[in-house]
Amino acid sequence: MTKNNEPAEGVSLVYQCHLNLSTGTITYLADLLRSHLKAIRSPFRSLPPGRIAVLVLAMLRHDQRLLDLAHGNGVPESTLRRWRDEMLDLLAARAPRLDRALRQIAARGGEVVLIDGTLIPTQRRTGKANRPNYSGKHHRHGLHFLALTDERGKLVWISAARRDKIVEHLKAAGPGALADLGFIGVDKPKNLDDQVIVTGYKATRARKLTAGHKQANQILAAARAPVEHAFANLKAWRTLPKLRTESARATALLRALLVLTNLEANRRRHADERSRTQTPAQGSQTGTDSEADAVRRSRRYAPGGAPKCRLNAFANANSEV
Repeated sequence: MTKNNEPAEGVSLVYQCHLNLSTGTITYLADLLRSHLKAIRSPFRSLPPGRIAVLVLAMLRHDQRLLDLAHGNGVPESTLRRWRDEMLDLLAARAPRLDRALRQIAARGGEVVLIDGTLIPTQRRTGKANRPNYSGKHHRHGLHFLALTDERGKLVWISAARRDKIVEHLKAAGPGALADLGFIGVDKPKNLDDQVIVTGYKATRARKLTAGHKQANQILAAARAPVEHAFANLKAWRTLPKLRTESARATALLRALLVLTNLEANRRRHADERSRTQTPAQGSQTGTDSEADAVRRSRRYAPGGAPKCRLNAFANANSEV
């Protein structure tokens, strides 16, 4: 029996993987990189911009390792890391800022925004930086960030992996915010009329929830459903469940993923609208384009329509408590 312990040098096994993204997103990243290369007068790259965009999206979407992608495409690992950081900076520069996003929502007539937060798991820190990044709720180290969505669930802002003065920004802009029970105690004004962050009711051992409290919590949960969907779309990028880059680059990563998530969400929404759009002849034959369907679509896509009704119901339930 002979043993072959020689390394398989020169042998590269490559497999194909499906990247569930639209071609519009790849084209957007490729055009963004071409404009950047033209601006810095550096047109040369060892791979074309479209190929670089696919590699960066594969790292973000499927959390592919840099070394695996580098060997499979014939580029050094350091070069691929530099391309990733360069693309993240370009995307992060196009993410909206908090004050500007809130002013745009207020200008469109929006009354509320939806707020939620989550934890990005990171590696355990050593020394004095060990405890500040430890989450007692999740029992692991990580970076906590917040995100805001509009009434339809579109991501409008994401925090920079630090504690932002979200209450002061909301009061300055005007719209209120709907949050879950994790935000209880964040906004505690002396006058209840000045409260901008609305949360549900939490039961304790000494105080049980009444029927009005439960109804108010149900209405608030229904109004906050779009922000949960937005976080689900954001966590579809598999690089978030485990942050493998430096913690200092978490800001650029989060803002870049916000831009990419909105690109994919807009693409899906436009595709759904095109699929629902029918010609008058088709509508008369199938009989699906009725007045009830038109009213339902107008309420669904009208800015501030359905959430406003939910807020009124929440206020009515709160007054009955």
